[in-house]
Formats: sequence, C-alpha cells, structure tokens
Amino acid sequence: MENNEVSMPTKYNPQETEAKWYPYWLEGKFFEATGDESKKPYTIVIPPPNVTGKLHLGHAWDTTLQDILIRTKRMQGYDALWLPGMDHAGIATQAKVEGKLREEGVSRYDLGREKFLEKSWEWKEEYADFIRKQWSKLGLALDYSRERFTLDEGLSKAVREVFVRLYEKGLIYRGEYIINWDPQTKTALSDIEVIYKDVQGHFYHMKYPLSDGSGEIEVATTRPETMLGDTAVAVHPEDERYKHLIGKTVKLPIVGREIPIVADDYVDMEFGSGAVKITPAHDPNDFEIGNRHNLERILVMSEDGKMNGNAAKYQGLDRFECRKQIIADLQEQGILFKIEEHMHSVGHSERSGAVVEPYLSTQWFVKMDPLAKQAIDLQKGEGKVNFVPDRFEKTYLHWIENIRDWCISRQLWWGHRIPAWYHKETGEVFVGQEAPSDIENWEQDNDVLDTWFSSALWPFSTMGWPNKEASDFKRYYATDVLVTGYDIIFFWVSRMIFQGLEFTGERPFKDVLIHGLVRDAEGRKMSKSLGNGIDPMDVIDKYGADALRFFLSTGSSQGNDLRFMMEKVESTWNFGNKIWNASRFALMNMEGLTYEEIDLSGEKSVADQWILTRLQETITDVTRLIDTYEFGEVGRILYNFIWDDICDWYIEMAKLPLYGEDETAKKTTRSILAYVFDQTLRLLHPFMPFITEEIWQHLPHDGESITVASWPVSKEELTFPTAVQDFNLLKGIIRSVRNTRSELNVPMSKQIELHIKAKDAKVLEQLERGKSYLEKFCNPSELKIGVDLATPEKSMSYVITGVELFLPLAGLLDLDAEIARLENEVAKLDKEVERVQKKLSNQGFIAKAPEQVIEEERAKEKDYIEKRETVQARIAELKG
Repeated sequence: MENNEVSMPTKYNPQETEAKWYPYWLEGKFFEATGDESKKPYTIVIPPPNVTGKLHLGHAWDTTLQDILIRTKRMQGYDALWLPGMDHAGIATQAKVEGKLREEGVSRYDLGREKFLEKSWEWKEEYADFIRKQWSKLGLALDYSRERFTLDEGLSKAVREVFVRLYEKGLIYRGEYIINWDPQTKTALSDIEVIYKDVQGHFYHMKYPLSDGSGEIEVATTRPETMLGDTAVAVHPEDERYKHLIGKTVKLPIVGREIPIVADDYVDMEFGSGAVKITPAHDPNDFEIGNRHNLERILVMSEDGKMNGNAAKYQGLDRFECRKQIIADLQEQGILFKIEEHMHSVGHSERSGAVVEPYLSTQWFVKMDPLAKQAIDLQKGEGKVNFVPDRFEKTYLHWIENIRDWCISRQLWWGHRIPAWYHKETGEVFVGQEAPSDIENWEQDNDVLDTWFSSALWPFSTMGWPNKEASDFKRYYATDVLVTGYDIIFFWVSRMIFQGLEFTGERPFKDVLIHGLVRDAEGRKMSKSLGNGIDPMDVIDKYGADALRFFLSTGSSQGNDLRFMMEKVESTWNFGNKIWNASRFALMNMEGLTYEEIDLSGEKSVADQWILTRLQETITDVTRLIDTYEFGEVGRILYNFIWDDICDWYIEMAKLPLYGEDETAKKTTRSILAYVFDQTLRLLHPFMPFITEEIWQHLPHDGESITVASWPVSKEELTFPTAVQDFNLLKGIIRSVRNTRSELNVPMSKQIELHIKAKDAKVLEQLERGKSYLEKFCNPSELKIGVDLATPEKSMSYVITGVELFLPLAGLLDLDAEIARLENEVAKLDKEVERVQKKLSNQGFIAKAPEQVIEEERAKEKDYIEKRETVQARIAELKG
C-alpha cells in the first residue's frame, strides 16, 4: 500500500474501514492457530452464545475482552487459538421454534419429533448466520476453521461418553424426586434455572377433623390446592400438645381419605400451630418426610399445571383456578377458618416466567457430592482455578459446597437425547453410547439432557475429546482463561470445572475473568419490559466497532457492572478521530519514509527523548496491566499517552524541526514520529483493531497486517530520565503562561515578557536546554533566565518545582486578584502537605510500603513545603 497522506482521507470513516479489513484478515488466515511447535500455545474458548437470537451488549463486552487478550497474545508470539461456537440452548430454542409454529397454527406434536427437529435445525442455521455477521462487525479474531456447535456429531459423542461413564460409576441415576417443574414448557428445571421473587400471597389456616370425632388439628398452607394430595399430618415428637395424637388419623376434607398423624423432628414447634400437612408428591421437604414414614405419593396435577384424576371434582381445572374454588368450598364447610396476608418467595421459570411447581417426577440425576469434592479440593492447592477478581471464588465455593444432586433430564425434543433404552417387555434399562443390537425390543428414553450438561464439556469436547490423541486436545487444552459474567458462575463455570477434573484430570482453564452486567445510564438492568435495551449493531452503525469496543473494555473496573452511556461511546469516537488526524499530520511529514529507513540513532532533542521515554513507560504499563486483566487502566494510560503526550505536546514540538532548515533534525524527527506511531498503534490494536490496521497500513510498516505484527517491548536504550525531568519543567512553564494568557485574555500572538528564576545551576542548565521551546510556545517579547533574577514589579508569579515564573503585566494586573489567587494556591499546598504528612506518620504505611514509595512521598513533602514558602514570600512581597 502507498505510504502517503493522499490515500488517507481527511475524515475517518469507520463503516468503510471496518467493512474492508475483516475479509482481509480472514483471507490472510491471520486468526487461525497454526500448531507451530516453536510457539507456546494460548487458548480461549468462546462462551457459546445461544442460537435463540441476536447478540446483546453483554456478548459484545464479553467477546471484546477475549479479543483483546487473543490479539495481544498472538502479537506476543503465542500460537493463539480462540475457538468459536454456539449452544443449542434446549428450552430457549424449542420455545422459540414452538412459538413460530403456533403462529402457523401447528404444534410440535402435529409435526412429530423428526420434522420438528428439522425445523429446529433450520432455526439454528438462520440464527448462527446472524451471530457470525455480528462477530464480524465486532471484529472478533476467531478461528472459524475450528467452529463448533453443541449438537455437532463430535460434541454429541463426548456427551454420550460422559453420560455412560458417569452412569457406570454410579454417579448418574434415575429416580422419583420432587423437581422444579415448568408447566408452561412442560419440562423439569434445575435449581439454578429457577428465579425467586417475593410475591404477596396468603396463609390459609384449616382444621382437619380427627377420624374418631374427638376433635381437630390445625394446619396452614400457602398452596391449598395441594391438600388433595395430603397423605399425613406431621407434628414434632416432643410437642406436648400433640403427643397423645401421634398414630391417630384425620379425615382429609373434600377427599374423605383417612391419613395418619406422624411424629417427625423436621417440624418446627414454634412455627404456626406446630402441625404440618404433608404432600410428598408436591413439596421437597414433605417428600423427605414421606420417605421416612413410608407415605404414599399422590400427584394431583398434570404436566400442564391442570388438576388430574386424583383431584376429584376439580379435575381439569388450572391449578390457580382450583385454588379459588377449593378455598370457597373449604370456607363453606367451615374447614378454612382464617386467611392472612403473607409475603413469600415464589420460584419462577427463568425461561418462561411461569410459576414453578414442585412436582413428583421420574428424572435422571447426577450425584454431585464426589464431583463437588474434587472441585473443592482443587481450590486448596497451587493448581487451582484463579478467579479474577478473587472475591468471586467465595461465591463459587459457597455454592459448590452446598450443592444438591443435579436433575439433568428435560422433557424436550431439541437437545442430546438421553442414551438410555427401556426393554418393551421387561422394563430393563440399557445405557450405552449406541442403541442395543436388537433395537426392535427397546424404546429410547424420550427426554433430552439439560443444555448445561453439554456446555459443561465445552473446553475439551470442542478440542476432539474423548480422543485424547486429538492434536488440538493435546496442544490447546487446558485453556488459559475463561471470560464470563458473574451471573453464570453456578450454571456454567462450576460445571466445567468439575467435569474437566473428572474427565481430563485437569482444571479446564487457569483463570476465570468475571465481569458484571451491562446496565443503562441509570443503573437499571436492560430488559424488554423497560424498553431500555440497546442493540450493539446500532451503535456500530453509528460510531463504528472500535468506539464501542474501547468504551466497553475500559468503562468499568474488574468484576463490576457497566453503565452504558452513548455520550461516552461518542467520546471514544472522538478519540479515534484525534488519532486519525494526528496520524495524517505524521504521514504528511514523512515524505516517503520506508520502514527500513527508520533511524533512531541521530541526535535527539529534549522532546524526542521525552516522547521515547514516555513510550517505553507506556509499553511496560500496558503489557503488565493486560496480563492482570486491568483493561480500564490500560484504556486510561493509552488515552492519556495518545491524546496528551503525542497529540497535545510532541506533535506541536515536532513542528519546530519539521518546519525548520536543519535536514538532519528533520530526518530524526520523522523517524521518531514513524516509530512512536507504529508502536502506539500496536499497543492500541487489540482494543481498536480496525482504525489501527488502517493507519498502520499507511505508515511505514513491516509485514502483511498489524494483527500479526510483534508486540512492542520496552527498550532501555530509548529511556532518558533526564529528558523527562527537563520536559516536565518546560511543560509546567508553558502551561502556566498559557493559563495566564487565557485568564487575562492575552492572545498567543501578542508577545509578553517572561522572567524565569531557577533554584540552582542544575535547573538553569535544564532551562537553557529547552530555551527554543520556551521561545516558541510562550512567545515572549523578552525571555530572562537566571538564578539571581530580581523580581519585576507588578508581575504575576507561579511556583513550579525548581523555578519561579514572573510575568510582568503592568496595566493588566489586578493586585488584589493576584494576592487572592496566590492565597488560594497556599491553601491547596497546605492540603497537599497535610495529606502527605498524614501518610508518612501512619506506621502501617511505613511498615508495609516499599522503601522507594516512602522516599517518593518524602520528596513530595519537601517539594510542597518549598513551593508553599516561595508563594507565601511572594504574597508578603505584593502586600508590602
């Protein structure tokens, strides 16, 4: 590509640029992991988005952070693999497909299983295509040659292998248990697919008559419709009020069934009447009591939440309609004697929003204790999974230490069908990776596995496992980092850890980087109901992917939520324009310079040495902070370095030699400009890939693409500490003069007198070295520099470390205003002295802080005190 400014438009057009580079990267295969044995592997697997819809801002944030890491590592010389893929998302996808069919007036049962699955695959293809387009718009450096889907044949094989091995080990079993049932989608839910909401309900107090007519016993419930399935009343064995009733029976109202009064330690004597109705088929605690007392389990509802044949005259009614009728009937009979308001926590299906019904059902379960123990033990050793921020390790451990068996069967058609067959005559169960040979005598289980069962295998099933000799599995597993939100630590992170340990003997990832949720500007969760959701693609259409990416990756601190503000995206868009304009200036002054001609060996000005030093510091800081996932800090450092140091200072200083007559100085400045821009664009590239590629291709460059250019490394020979001190002094003087001009409305074009009094000979030397900059950027009619300068009359003064600055401005100076300004300066310095002295008198700080940090604080104290004394002397002078 040509290296001149003509081919670089005056205005940056993100849409045009972004459309051009992604296809170029894909054609060049820059994102594909090479398997190069001379390089160290670095792996990330994408948290697979569900094929239920389009990506939201949370996905954009999550994937941008991964992209930053993978691009950085590739540039650092790693064989970097970022493996893409998608999740079949059982319940969610089936609900969407069924919804679409409903609009066409068809149900899945009308179609049959096979045809329904065809429709589901069509849906998957359509939405997978949407997702890939969105990935490309975001600029994600994904290795599409390795893209996977949770229902791929390879992943399905891994799922069957895991199921069979856990079953053979006795860790998967089938049993009748109370599970969370979603009557709307007609499927079981695991505990973590249930969202609890506080709901205003009621406590219904009833009197069950004793069968012998000797009295009654009071019970209460929040779900009166379940009483139809009561099989006992329980009391505490030590409860004096009821001891004489244990072993007797009561007559269940409406139904007329005789049920026993049993004694059980579970009952809380202090709560309510101390007597509890027991419905083993509709309550998890009652189920356990029922097991202890060998009680019958009577289901009174069907899968759709309607009352069944055991519900007597209420058969066919919806559960909530039944509740109304049963309340009326019980009141009429005098059984229900009191209704009180009661706020209680009610489970709702995460998928459909329906009220979850605790429901007796035969399901498949994973026995969690042995698997959880391995995961807990792992965190005690050196090879543990590192949570970033580490506070999330406690969240993870608290859950896994209190884990219950995991219900893994789902009453769906879309998903991995359970590899279990039942003999048509004997009912014998056969579990295997393939169907039994005499298949005509067997019927496969109709259910599918929980989506999270296959997602839990994602880090290794995508790499070719169970074939342990698969080249990708051997080279790229275990992965280096998982990036995800804190909302799926239980759903997904924990399950990947225990399955990874069980089947590969290794943790599936070294680090888990946890981020928060994207919220709106007011801090509210984004939702359809609030109408506050924002489509990341709309933001990209307006401001470009780079602006969105930079905002998302730098807009919050580790582990915290992110507030989305469009004005902040706009400001990062402005940042992109600033970089573009600065690059155009640099290019205009390069005059066909090639990469090979960049030469940093010439004599360098103070500004040259300063910018090179600042670049080395920035390289060190950015590299360190990316390694510790401090993206917000990286953003701040890069923003300040580019906007302040390069654009506001160095480019202005570079104009002196570039517009001057000294050809040698010109040549050096061009090389430094080219070098600084090249290195800076590389540092910024993982955050803003498109604009950096576009500019880099116009600059003198080596290689085909910035995506595979080497990562900058700090060079000691380009670090000049003295130049930094000199330049900071010059900056302080130039800023003070500019501020004074601005306050007093004296334009830069108007010359003013400038006297600079140096503290000592060393500072005087610094001033002499930077004299040309002071003349250019302060525009003095007369510049006096010395150690023993007399204070000019009627002058404004500033104290900068090492110097006093005087601006004789007779006629423009308001003496009272100047004294007030200086007194304000003393007040500021008082605060700084107090702050630093407080720090230095803190024994905890002195004991813990490194010696260098303590010395820096002491130097600050000395500097602030000296400045304060100088300003106080100046006030006394003006008042005198």
